[in-house]
Amino acid sequence: MSVTISQLRATASVDLMTAALALGLGRTKAYDLARRDQFPCRVIRIGETYRVPTAGLLELLGVTAEGPRSQTPAGSRA
Repeated sequence: MSVTISQLRATASVDLMTAALALGLGRTKAYDLARRDQFPCRVIRIGETYRVPTAGLLELLGVTAEGPRSQTPAGSRA
């Protein structure tokens, strides 16, 4: 199973497993990192639930919330 950038952009936060999937992490590793406050982006804990704000996840993945980063230098015309 995979997750697309479009799917991530559609919501303000995702569950920990969706974020882990986007980063190529397994379940055990993701929960271990979250419990130790070492997940590579911000994680919010609500009771027993972990949520990951998509803005931080998208930034970590190298894309913005609006769209992919431009591959052409600023000022150049394609």
